[in-house]
Amino acid sequence: MKHEILQSTPPVIRDFLTYSETIKGKSSLTVEEYYHDLQTFFRYLLLIRGKVSPDTEFEKIDISPVDAELIASVTVSDLYAFIVFCKEERGNNAATRARKTSTLRIFFKYLSTHIHLIETNPAEMLESPKIKQALPKHLTLEDSIELLNSIEGPNKERDYAIITLFLNCGMRLSELCGLNLSDIRDDGTLRLLGKGNKERIVYMNTACSDAVKRYIAVRPNDGVKYNDKNALFISRNKRRISNKTVQHIVKTYLEKAGLGDRGLSTHKLRHTAATLMYQHGNVDIRVLKDILGHANLGTTQIYTHISDTQVKRAIDSNPLANVKQKKNDKGNDNESE
Repeated sequence: MKHEILQSTPPVIRDFLTYSETIKGKSSLTVEEYYHDLQTFFRYLLLIRGKVSPDTEFEKIDISPVDAELIASVTVSDLYAFIVFCKEERGNNAATRARKTSTLRIFFKYLSTHIHLIETNPAEMLESPKIKQALPKHLTLEDSIELLNSIEGPNKERDYAIITLFLNCGMRLSELCGLNLSDIRDDGTLRLLGKGNKERIVYMNTACSDAVKRYIAVRPNDGVKYNDKNALFISRNKRRISNKTVQHIVKTYLEKAGLGDRGLSTHKLRHTAATLMYQHGNVDIRVLKDILGHANLGTTQIYTHISDTQVKRAIDSNPLANVKQKKNDKGNDNESE
């Protein structure tokens, strides 16, 4: 969590953010989202309670006056009114409003059950907006091969290994950038450090093992910064490769492969790996959950979307698929009397 954010935050919110990151193991990105969601809520609350001038620019409302008394006064009606405000005044879509709702539920639960600042939790029955489940964008098998075939240039071994790991192992961007040489195990597996600092082991298939070996054979060693000597993927500046650099690499090759107009990204390569494993490998959804490092099965179930071809194949495989109605002696179909 950024130091300047913690400095400008009321103590009770600051304690919640610190607790979320250090005790609950939430990522710094998640904690910053908590902060911005709570900042927006308390700006709204101060405004409707008349604690600031109605002429004050919303983004400049200072939330430092927020105290235990103000927090204890929050009702479920305030929370629902805030969600409506986010929709009508700030143009937040259902997914953003759902995230804000989740933040409020987590925050007020912390206040009521962990530090006992409030007796009643106003967010306990707060419902999230319904989100239309869109199928995740992904590459087809043919697209994936085209992407791999587009890789060339002075860093082709490194870039090929990066994209191969994304497409085969379904790892997150942060997991890939955080890989160390010591994470490559003798049994052909990789140790990943996922969300909340949770470790998991993924198996490297032949394509991954071959790509990583080819890259390590040309990986720079001389001049690599001391703190990054163990990093698997090295940038041209002889440092651990950054998230931004990997995003640029992926974007470059997507465009080169003629796939740059589909809104694809590194995370969509993770979607691709999951989809290909499920559709072409008949991977059990519970196994897929462990491969992707999801906390619960519900998150993984979005990958159970199946193609029209699979639906047709499934129906055609029914043993009754070719059974036709018998004809009667007069050549008319049998009819029920």
